[in-house]
Amino acid sequence: MFEAENLRDWIDLPVVDQAGDKVGSLESIYFDTAAGVPSFAAVHVGILGGQKLVFAPLDGAVVAPKYLKVMFPKKLIKDAPSIATDGELEAAEEPALFAHYALTYQTGSGGERRLGRR
Repeated sequence: MFEAENLRDWIDLPVVDQAGDKVGSLESIYFDTAAGVPSFAAVHVGILGGQKLVFAPLDGAVVAPKYLKVMFPKKLIKDAPSIATDGELEAAEEPALFAHYALTYQTGSGGERRLGRR
């Protein structure tokens, strides 16, 4: 396995949890706007009529030839704040996302948002 660096190469591949259970497929990456590093994976979950994007932190994530493995359990990921499949994570929703995973949330020095999609 390789450290998660060029995650855009893995778009549409399966995302699995720490136990290897499939959560969904990788839709996009959200970067920390201050550090410029990948911070969250937007994961496409659900079946027709109930599809959505949930977010999984990329701390400790590793990539293999056929999947992205995140270090959080499937249930926690599926219960994370979500958006519509054609939506965008709003700045006002960022604190709840970080809180869901018990991660520290801090805006930039000028109050700018923390995450940006690339």
